[in-house]
Amino acid sequence: MTRIKAIGGKPDVAPEHHHVVDGVLETFGQVRGPFSMLLHSPKLAERLLPLVHFFRSGTTVAGKDLSLAVLVAARARAGAYVWSRQVDLARRNGVREEAIDLIRRKGDPSELPPEERDIIVYARQLAETNRIDRAAFDALKANHDEQWMVELTAASCYYGMLSGVVSAFEVPAPEDGDRLPT
Repeated sequence: MTRIKAIGGKPDVAPEHHHVVDGVLETFGQVRGPFSMLLHSPKLAERLLPLVHFFRSGTTVAGKDLSLAVLVAARARAGAYVWSRQVDLARRNGVREEAIDLIRRKGDPSELPPEERDIIVYARQLAETNRIDRAAFDALKANHDEQWMVELTAASCYYGMLSGVVSAFEVPAPEDGDRLPT
C-alpha cells in the first residue's frame, strides 16, 4: 500500500491534466509505478515523461550499458518497483544474469568483464557519493565519447530519482517481478 493514494487514471486528476495521463498511458499502457505518484504534480510528470522516451530510443548508450547503470541506480536507492521493471528490460537487452545478481547483492564488480565492471563502478560511485574518481571516469572515457558519458550519467541519475520516488511513497514492486533483498 502506497503512502499516498496512487493515481490510477484520468478520474484521479483535474480535466486540464488529462492529456498528461494520456501520455503516461501511451508510454506504459497503464498508470503505474513512479508515475502513479508523479501525477500528483501533473506538470512535473509531463516534463519527466519525455525522458522515458529519450532513454528508450534516443540515447547513444546501448541498451545493455544503459540497463547496467539503471539497475545500479535502482539498487542504490532501494527502488523496488523500478528494479523489478528494469530487470526484465535488462535481460531483454542482453545483460548477463551474473551481472544482475552482482548488482542485486551489491557484490564486488571486479568479478566482471571490464565492459560491465566499469559501468557498474561508475554508476555506483555516482549513486553512493555523487562523485566519480579519476580511475572510474577514465576507464569509461577511454572507450566512449562525451555524449555517451553525459547520457549514461543522466540516465543513472534519472532512474535514481524515479527510485527515490517509489521508495519514499512505498510503491510496491509488481508481484510477478524480480525482488530486491530486504
